[in-house]
Amino acid sequence: MRDIGYAGRRVVAFGGGHGLYATLSALRILTRNITAIVTVADDGGSSGRLRNEMEILPPGDLRMALSALCDDSQWGLTWRSVLQHRFTTSGELNGHSLGNLLIAAIWQEIGDPVAGLDLVGQLLTTHGRVLPMSAVPLSLTAHIERDGVVETVHGQSVIAKLGEAISQVSLSPANPPARPEALRAIDEADWVIFGPGSWYTSVIPHLLVPELRGAVAHTAAKRMLVVNLAPDLETRAMSSADLVRSFHAHAPDMALDIVLVDPSVVGDHADLREAVRRCGAELLVWPVKRDVAKHDPLTLAAALREAFETA
Repeated sequence: MRDIGYAGRRVVAFGGGHGLYATLSALRILTRNITAIVTVADDGGSSGRLRNEMEILPPGDLRMALSALCDDSQWGLTWRSVLQHRFTTSGELNGHSLGNLLIAAIWQEIGDPVAGLDLVGQLLTTHGRVLPMSAVPLSLTAHIERDGVVETVHGQSVIAKLGEAISQVSLSPANPPARPEALRAIDEADWVIFGPGSWYTSVIPHLLVPELRGAVAHTAAKRMLVVNLAPDLETRAMSSADLVRSFHAHAPDMALDIVLVDPSVVGDHADLREAVRRCGAELLVWPVKRDVAKHDPLTLAAALREAFETA
């Protein structure tokens, strides 16, 4: 393990939305050396509208990650509230997040998405850095089986609400470029963490960017998967073992070191242990939930600390 210094271990967290928010909220208790690598396939809501109108990366999940990392000072908390404010109007602003508009405006002014995110990070005095998982906006396709026939469904916002059994997802473009800053962060990391989150729209897409997957497969960092607390529309009746198998199926060349699950979702213990073993990992069972579908930042931080100190 590298010398972690005063600021703590270097950790890269992959995901999007509320799942990544939970991981980042826990990590910032443990370290200031955090890089969030965030999905950019969202095509719905405020993000989708800005993406289509301005031909930019969808800013919503990036905004959420910045908010999770903001400082707990009055300044940071005030700007977090401003960034998260969502307009309710009878006009075209309805549904837009102020943070999405701010990020879009800064991108137009600066012309560089990463420099723009860094500038917002300075405004919030964030404990870490937020990067997009690709240099270009991505489109997501899901492959589902209906009555024995495999069909394809396009668009993250549609896939997230399917309620159908998804077998696989793919990205367009199929070989999107990763940001060099993200590849550098992975190479320099002590730990990389996937999950929790919307499985096929926030977690798995990172495995479909060849440069990112290759960087994670070859980094000297330890690798962890944090498993969801409850099925959602994307995973329906999938068990924790099924989620681990799904992860491995999308990245069979990527070994894991730790799979973290809450005791309430262990299910068939032998099945889960076998799925974890196939990934080359150890199973860490730790109480991390606040309620049925939310991770508690303090108990998740305790579980992450346990993994960091023993793996």
